[in-house]
Amino acid sequence: MRAGWHRALILDWVAANPPGIGSGWEPYPTSLRIVNWIKWALAGHELPPEAVASLAVQARWLTKRLEWHLLGNHLFANAKALLFVGLWFDGPEAARWRQRALSILALEVPEQILPDGGQFELSPMYHALAIEDLLDLVNLVRARGRPDDVDLSRAAADWCARLSLMFGWLAILSHPDGRIAFFNDSAFGIAAENAELAGYAGRLGLVVPHPPAGALRLPNSGYARLAKNEAVLLADLAPIGPDYLPGHAHADTLSFELSLGTQRVVVNSGTSVYGFGAERLRQRGTAAHSTVTLGNCDSSEVWSGFRVGRRARVIDAGVGGDADTLWAEGAHDGYVHLPGHPVHRRRWELGPTGLRVSDSLAGDEAEARYHLHPDIEALQDEPHAGHLLLPNGRSLRWIAEGGSVHIARSSWHPEFGLSLPTSCLVVPLRDGQATLSLNWA
Repeated sequence: MRAGWHRALILDWVAANPPGIGSGWEPYPTSLRIVNWIKWALAGHELPPEAVASLAVQARWLTKRLEWHLLGNHLFANAKALLFVGLWFDGPEAARWRQRALSILALEVPEQILPDGGQFELSPMYHALAIEDLLDLVNLVRARGRPDDVDLSRAAADWCARLSLMFGWLAILSHPDGRIAFFNDSAFGIAAENAELAGYAGRLGLVVPHPPAGALRLPNSGYARLAKNEAVLLADLAPIGPDYLPGHAHADTLSFELSLGTQRVVVNSGTSVYGFGAERLRQRGTAAHSTVTLGNCDSSEVWSGFRVGRRARVIDAGVGGDADTLWAEGAHDGYVHLPGHPVHRRRWELGPTGLRVSDSLAGDEAEARYHLHPDIEALQDEPHAGHLLLPNGRSLRWIAEGGSVHIARSSWHPEFGLSLPTSCLVVPLRDGQATLSLNWA
C-alpha cells in the first residue's frame, strides 16, 4: 500500500545526496541503506533505474571505506551490505563484492558470536540486532544464492548453527514479559522484538528454544540467570565487553534485574541517549544500576560517549542451588585502585517465596542501590523495612540489614528519548556489609 511512497523516498534520496556528500554517505548508514533497498526489491518491488545505478555507486564507495577502525557491528554491517549487493548484481565486480563479504564474515562471525551464543559486546539489544543480521543473511542466500556456490552454502550452514545458540542466549537474557534485559546499552524500540525474531526464524525453518529453569551461568558471556517458580533474576557476572571495543559498555558489574511473572520489579537504567554529555555519562554510570556504588566512583571508568578507561573484572563467579534455593555470586575489582583496595562481593539467593541479596564492600560511602520499575510504588514504614506495591495490588515486604534505608528518586529509560520517573531503595553498607530481603509469600 505504501510502495509508491517508498519509491518516491528512494528517488528523493538519490536526487538530494550526490555521491560522497553528506552524512548519508558514511559507511554505516550506507550499509544499512544498501540492505534496505535490496530487501524492498526482493519483496516484489521494482527499483527505479536511478536507484539501481546508485546502488552500484554506493557499493563501490563502501568497499573503499570499510570500518576496520571501528570493527564490531559496524564492520559486520559493511560486510552484510556487500553480500547483499554482491548477490543482487551479476558479473565480475559483484563476484568480488561477494568474496570480500564472505572473507570478512569468516573472520568476524566467530569473533563476534561467542561459543555460548552471545554477541561479544554483551548488550541484549545489540545481540538482537545481530540475530536479525544473521537471519537476513540466511534468507538472502536462500533467495539469491546458487546451489553450486560451496563457500556460500557452507557459510549459511554455519550461520544457522550459530543462530540456534544465539536464540538460546536471547531467551536467557530476557524477562518473562518476552523482552530484553537492560545490561550495557539496551533499550526497546531499536532491535526487533523477541517475538518478531522468533517468527522470522520460524519462517526459515529454525527452532527457537525456550528459556530454562534453575540456575545457570553463560560460560563465555558471564551473565547468570536464576529462575524459580514465578521469579526470574538476571545477574551481571560478565566482563564489560571486548577489551578493544567497550563503546556500548555501562559500569554495571554485579547489577541485576528481577521479575515476578510478567512484572519487572528491580531494573537497570536502560538507555535513552547516545552522543556526548552529562546524561549519557549518568546513564552509563554505576549509580544508575542495581548494584553497589562507592562514593562518586564508577566500577568501570566510563567517559566520553563511548569510551571506558579502567575496567572492572569479575572474579570468583559461580551459580548453584538445590531443591529449595538457587544462588549466584561473584566479586569485582573495579574499586581496588582506591584506598584500602576494596573488592565488591555480592551473593543472590532465590527461594520459592523470596530473594536475599548480600553485599560486602569496605568503604564509608558504599551504598547498595535497587532501582524499581516505574509501576512499583515503594513504601517505608520503619528505617530498615517497608513494602513494594505492584500494580495488581500485590505487596512485597522488603527488609534491609545495614545503615538506615532511604528511598531516592530515580529514572528508567526504556526507549531512546524517553525517561520515566521511578524510585530507588538505597541501603548504606554498615561495617562493609548490607543485605536486602524481598518476600512475596
